[in-house]
Amino acid sequence: MDDFHVAYYRVLDAFARGAIRKLIVTVPPQHGKSLGSSVLLPAYILGLNPDARVAIASYSATLASRFNRRVQRLMESPEYEELFAQTRIKKQGQRSSYIRTADQVEVIGHSGELFSVGREGSLTGNRVDVFILDDLYKDAMEANSPIIRENCWEWYTSVVRTRMHNLSQELIVFTRWHEEDLIGTISQRERVTPLTRWGQLDAPCDGWLHLNFEALKESPPSEVDPRAVGEPLWSEQHSRELLLEKRHLDPLRFECMYQGHPTVRGGLLYGDNFATYERLPECIIKRGNYTDTADTGDDYLCSVCYVVDNRYNIYVTDVVYSREPMEVTERLVADMLNRTATRSADIESNNGGRGFARAVAARTPLAHIGWFHQNGNKEARILSNSATVTGRIRMPSDWAERWSDFHAHLTTYRRQFRSNRWHDAADVLTGIVERELCRPTAGKIGFLQ
Repeated sequence: MDDFHVAYYRVLDAFARGAIRKLIVTVPPQHGKSLGSSVLLPAYILGLNPDARVAIASYSATLASRFNRRVQRLMESPEYEELFAQTRIKKQGQRSSYIRTADQVEVIGHSGELFSVGREGSLTGNRVDVFILDDLYKDAMEANSPIIRENCWEWYTSVVRTRMHNLSQELIVFTRWHEEDLIGTISQRERVTPLTRWGQLDAPCDGWLHLNFEALKESPPSEVDPRAVGEPLWSEQHSRELLLEKRHLDPLRFECMYQGHPTVRGGLLYGDNFATYERLPECIIKRGNYTDTADTGDDYLCSVCYVVDNRYNIYVTDVVYSREPMEVTERLVADMLNRTATRSADIESNNGGRGFARAVAARTPLAHIGWFHQNGNKEARILSNSATVTGRIRMPSDWAERWSDFHAHLTTYRRQFRSNRWHDAADVLTGIVERELCRPTAGKIGFLQ
């Protein structure tokens, strides 16, 4: 077990004891989510309460039955019987009036039972105290089908919800596939609160608690998930290097399945439309830099060096994209300016940028450092200049490997502005095309040297 497994089981334990009524857990593939939620948890709940009626649902009846059989084998083990002597089930081959099939098992001497069902299966006449929904979509093809998503929602509202009562509990544990999957649809209609503090397990919650484990930590550290930014969830099985390779293959799919932040390809602003280059043009008329300092602790500092050719195409040459503190990024940006022989740099002064500009200027005696205040509306600027950004800006052919976060945030940036977690990379590229090709919307530049 890794640290995140300990946190995961602590939350499942609170759910089993009734402290949480509605819980969503999103976990990357192959991290042990189903073992905890659909094998150990049902056995534990029936051990604590032999009268509980527990249902497991998955995308197919076959998979749900497999979970059921694994729970049954666990419940007839000597170790389980020692822990939970009152919770007994019919032995294989034993004559008994109690039911034990692949899809249903009853607790001897009690009203408790465990039954399994595939998506769109029937539960007529069954009252459910605890419903566990584990991966209701088989793969991306199913999740991307509007018909299957609608059928899943119809089954959830007309079957799952109708089998529940005032004290019933729900656990939805998924790898995310689509922003309009069951979790996404529920989030649009009911209150969903991120689970970040252990105290939330003891406080009544009006709605759902949502625990999202990112494969590579991007959100701020919390009590429940205290990893540092960039740290993998389970490095022993899925190293940072392996996860970065997966993100490089398909950033959009990685954000969805591994980070729990799904989006739709048709809703992307830039996507994979950036042109790339192998070498810089011979005729360069300008070398420049545009820097946006981080507004909050969760934002990225984004600093981009570029050259402009005689046809006013813009070639990105180097990038600093970091959430390190200013004393670190000041040095990183200054080193990049010196390394690329950039002689003109514009630094946004909205949030401490003027002090940042002075610190960079002290380290770059040959560069002309200017600061400015951006007073244009960020959303309007980014959306209206998006075609110019993809049409005029060229990236190095290996930019995904060199600046993986920068690449991922741009290629998964959405047209629906408020759906984006970070705007820093898009904001800087927009600022560059405004500076070089369009009428700038920023305030007057002040030069330090």
